Amino acid sequence: MPMIRLAMEISEKDQDVLNLLRENARATTTEMAKTLGLSRSTVQKRLERMEDIGMIEGYTVRLSSQWLDQEVKAHVSITIMPKMLGEIIEAMKDLPGVRGIYSVSGPFDMIAEIAAMSVRELDGVIDRIIEIKGVERTVSSVILSTRLKR
Repeated sequence: MPMIRLAMEISEKDQDVLNLLRENARATTTEMAKTLGLSRSTVQKRLERMEDIGMIEGYTVRLSSQWLDQEVKAHVSITIMPKMLGEIIEAMKDLPGVRGIYSVSGPFDMIAEIAAMSVRELDGVIDRIIEIKGVERTVSSVILSTRLKR
């Protein structure tokens, strides 16, 4: 995987290409070129360059809010034992429903974003997090609704 340069400067047109991809990762280079007033080859070269330098790691799907609203989501704040971070992250990678793990400042060491199709399933994932060697304690906050997501 290429290393992305820190504080890499990107042009306004590169940012425009990224914004279009955020809206629709399946947009063709022809569609993006037309929207941006650029040639298709210019857009393709910009995309290839951003992929080559590691700025763009991949393309993904954005699920509909109707589908996502069926899920029960929570943020699980986690306190861990010293020097156990790597092992805990590896164990959590295998847990179904773990959507993201973030290092944070404050009274907790990490926050895990988890999702499940039922409260019972969510409870099971949280129980499995608590059982991981090196996890000292957790505090869970169930997400009731999404007010803004970008």
